[in-house]
Amino acid sequence: MLQLLVAGRYRLLDQVGSGGMGRVWRARDEMLHRDVAVKEVVPPGWLTESERDELRLRTLREARTAARLNHPNVVRIYDVVHDRGSPWIVMEYVPSRSLQELLDTDGPLPPRRTAEIGLAVLAALRAAHAAGVLHRDVKPHNVLVAHDGRVVLTDFGLATFVGGDGAMTGPGMVLGSPHFVAPERARDGISDPRTDLWSLGATLYAAVEGRSPYARASAMATLSALATDPPDPMRRAGPLRPALAGLLQREPWRRLTAAEVEPLLRAAATVPDGPPGTADGPNEPRRVPEGAGRPGRTPGAGRPGRARERAGTAGRTAGRAGPLWRA
Repeated sequence: MLQLLVAGRYRLLDQVGSGGMGRVWRARDEMLHRDVAVKEVVPPGWLTESERDELRLRTLREARTAARLNHPNVVRIYDVVHDRGSPWIVMEYVPSRSLQELLDTDGPLPPRRTAEIGLAVLAALRAAHAAGVLHRDVKPHNVLVAHDGRVVLTDFGLATFVGGDGAMTGPGMVLGSPHFVAPERARDGISDPRTDLWSLGATLYAAVEGRSPYARASAMATLSALATDPPDPMRRAGPLRPALAGLLQREPWRRLTAAEVEPLLRAAATVPDGPPGTADGPNEPRRVPEGAGRPGRTPGAGRPGRARERAGTAGRTAGRAGPLWRA
């Protein structure tokens, strides 16, 4: 497929990323003479025809969603074209590695750098939420760290509008990554800005600790732990611990808001890093305490009219199977 010309304008040069639903290419815009990223949607063979149609619609929704946002920490969308029966999303090309790639190659990040990345992703989420957009799939794979240091949030493929057109998922199905999904979304399919913030906390936990807060051998084991257990102990978080503890609260009403967690991240970003592996001391694992986020807060207080979006119905009644997961 090398050097293929898409829509008579975008010449594919090399593949820079891939996932279960498609590939991302670096391409050359032959009209404007600039490099762009082109997302090619490749439906898996196991999808039914109706699911393939749904995926195409979700691709268009991703473009429309991200196009509503104009923020330095969000990848910009330039165009959507149809070629060979499928939509292709043309985006800003950001020479970068994903946060997951950084963790895979370099290991856990120091608390200070993790806090800096957290501030950038938080800014992107605040811009999205202000525009009425929920991301719903914040995870290390979707955080890009550019070669010039810029941090951007990408892949709004699971995004939806608050009070908008819904999740486009069938009953009993929750799309996303179990390691980074908020407890209430895993249980009931409920999404609101607080679920994005939980996923941000899990992403930053993974960045500084080297593993997600509920890393288990299987998706089902992860979901079981998510339903009943506190997050795994923090060993390296150091000054990040208050922010992570506040974001990873099981009850949404106890969770820190974006405005509340920002000063904690800024404070952590000013603390010099100690020797590698000594952020909390090698023998001092710290669990995220229940109720550590917002002491004294009562359920639902200060949250009037908060829109909710439901992506599935499984697990709400006794004897029913839990949500089906597709990352």
